[in-house]
Amino acid sequence: MIGRLPLFCLGLGQLVSWGLFYYLIGGFGELMAADLGWSLALVHGGFSAALVAMGLSSARVGRLIEEHGGRPVLAWGMVLGAAGCLGLALADNVPAYYVAWLVLGLAMRCTLYDAAFAALARVGGPAARRPMAQITLLGGLASTVFWPVGHALAERYGWRGAMLAYAAIALAAIPLHLALPRGRHAPEPASQGAATGFRTPVGHARLAAVLYAAIITVTGFLAAAMSAHMITLLVALGVAAPVAVAIGALRGVGQSLARLAEVLFGRRLPPPSLNLFASALLPACFLAALASGQWLTAAVAFAFLYGAGNGLLTITRGTLPLVLFDPATYGSLVGRLLAPGFFVAAAAPLLFALIIEHWGARAALGLCVLLALAMLGAAALLKLRCAPLTSKQENQGKRRRAPGGIDAADAAQRRRQARRIKLKRGGTPR
Repeated sequence: MIGRLPLFCLGLGQLVSWGLFYYLIGGFGELMAADLGWSLALVHGGFSAALVAMGLSSARVGRLIEEHGGRPVLAWGMVLGAAGCLGLALADNVPAYYVAWLVLGLAMRCTLYDAAFAALARVGGPAARRPMAQITLLGGLASTVFWPVGHALAERYGWRGAMLAYAAIALAAIPLHLALPRGRHAPEPASQGAATGFRTPVGHARLAAVLYAAIITVTGFLAAAMSAHMITLLVALGVAAPVAVAIGALRGVGQSLARLAEVLFGRRLPPPSLNLFASALLPACFLAALASGQWLTAAVAFAFLYGAGNGLLTITRGTLPLVLFDPATYGSLVGRLLAPGFFVAAAAPLLFALIIEHWGARAALGLCVLLALAMLGAAALLKLRCAPLTSKQENQGKRRRAPGGIDAADAAQRRRQARRIKLKRGGTPR
């Protein structure tokens, strides 16, 4: 059982990690470009390089958490993050700038949700579902907190001074991650996944892995694209720029409310079902976006529903492996399955910029609809074919299969009763 204080500390650590590292480019990108005299594409390319570094290191970081626990990995991730921020503060040429971002990419893989989820799975096993959802509540406020903080620091000390302050905050936040309990969840004896790493039926294990990786990859691609271009898409469709900015903020509102609802009421819905529901929100939101130029309500629905769907998918990204795979192999297995998503997400901002430039916002949204529908199909297949049996279904199956079990005994008793009735009537028993 994971206590409330360690969970609060881990959630606060997620807020700090996301705010310092992931949302850094959104708060300082234009300031860096203006000061260094570089194009925005070159500056934002550093963040894409960080995502590539996350993909390259994903499997190895997962194994480290599985072998040594989350405490050292999360703590050293903050040290790497501080080093990356320091590197940005000192960078005055492109190679040094990109090296700093590669270090930040490794730091993000060691400190963001995927690492925290793996750490919780190692400590709590299948019971880690609720803690995973809880730490996302604070993490979802990262941009809300750190964009204003970063802006204030940059105004007072410049963006390089702000990077030095970010490095100091990262080091100061290390104790938050050290609050995570030590130890490992004891696996259930003779569990189906003990030998294979999967809790789904063996015949569906590979399909479960492929579908999970596909859902995560598409989710990451769309998230990276929307983070970079949601406001641009709304403006291109005819929404006034100030209104588009205000509507874009509803993405965070939808995300936080959906996560809160999952924490309060999510126990009733298994992760595969929640994943299917969240996936169904994305095609609806992108279809609404196509009507944003005509109806402002459609633009509001687009931002809110996308935030809600993406917020829930962030949770199922961590909770699905708890029911699909063996929690004892969570870190290494999920680390491998996540890796392709980081590479694809790295290409999303540039790809969408090219599509919008050459074919317009509607073409970009059309691609979003197609990808969201494909993900919805994968989520439906995952629920139908790969979701593990509930405890009740498992027990019923065992009773039916067991020779001499309860069902067999009932049948034997009925046959004996039939013989007795036959004898009383003067018949010959068979």
